[in-house]
Amino acid sequence: MPRKPVRHNLGPQPRPRMFSSYGRSVARLSSAYVPKSEYEEDAKTSPEEKIMRKVILKDDDELSESSDDEEESDGVVQADFVFFDPKTDDFHGVKMLLQTYLDDKEWDLSGFVDLILAQPTVGTVVKVEDAEDEGIFAIVSSLNLERYKHHQSVEEVKHYLLDICPKPDIREKLKGLFNQLAHGVGLLVSQRVVNLPPQLLPPLYDGLFDEISWATEDEPTEELRNSFCFKTYLIVTRIYKFIFQANKSSSSDDEGIVFAKHEEEIFHRLSSWSFTFALRTGPPVPPELRNYRLMGMVMAVDANKVSSFRQQLKSLIE
Repeated sequence: MPRKPVRHNLGPQPRPRMFSSYGRSVARLSSAYVPKSEYEEDAKTSPEEKIMRKVILKDDDELSESSDDEEESDGVVQADFVFFDPKTDDFHGVKMLLQTYLDDKEWDLSGFVDLILAQPTVGTVVKVEDAEDEGIFAIVSSLNLERYKHHQSVEEVKHYLLDICPKPDIREKLKGLFNQLAHGVGLLVSQRVVNLPPQLLPPLYDGLFDEISWATEDEPTEELRNSFCFKTYLIVTRIYKFIFQANKSSSSDDEGIVFAKHEEEIFHRLSSWSFTFALRTGPPVPPELRNYRLMGMVMAVDANKVSSFRQQLKSLIE
């Protein structure tokens, strides 16, 4: 008998919200029910459709007072989230999710999105079934830094991260990931609306890491198979960091951090190193986080930590 997943509180701080144009439409989702029986892939679905999750979403904001729909007036919306392989039609939705990936830098974001969409065997986009606008609610993928090292967008990611890294010792480690160690490094690109129903996260990441494993065996050439033999994952994200008063000092750069997304807190715990950096632009900080500053974060996670990540994520959500 499937049980309703329990909502987890990751701490006393309210979770920050997503600020993308369609992210705001689901930014106040407060709960989701995902029957386990509906986790299984329907044998009749098309080959490109990976898996479907039926969820009931509750919005704690008032819906339109003029609505005559009884279900909407109760603040309940049912949605079918579907996992798909990335395809060219997803270009604008994925680009929207990644528009602040490198802060306000002008770079080849379009080319970066093209790389993600050209790699359908490893990567997933999440949509709402039958939605008219076909908005993308999440994207996960992993790009081999050696394979794409001559691509303009990856070159720009490399130079940007090296330029903003504040610590010489970590900068050397980061430089190694982009150079002599690049053949075993996956740039793990993961972006989603902050309040995507958390029950979707374990299957989303399970799918990514399973596909990476399968690609090491199923890709048509040895070169491609080897390109998915990752030893390290490099992750670029955003966090909220406490603004320490001038008369106080921090014993650790990791103190006072609020993660907007559950999975990134786990990645951070498992990371071999990380650093934060100031952002030049960003949305206003929510009132509940007025003593925090939105900042960028880069972290490196050894691939041998993936099993632990998957277990911790499932334990957190279930």
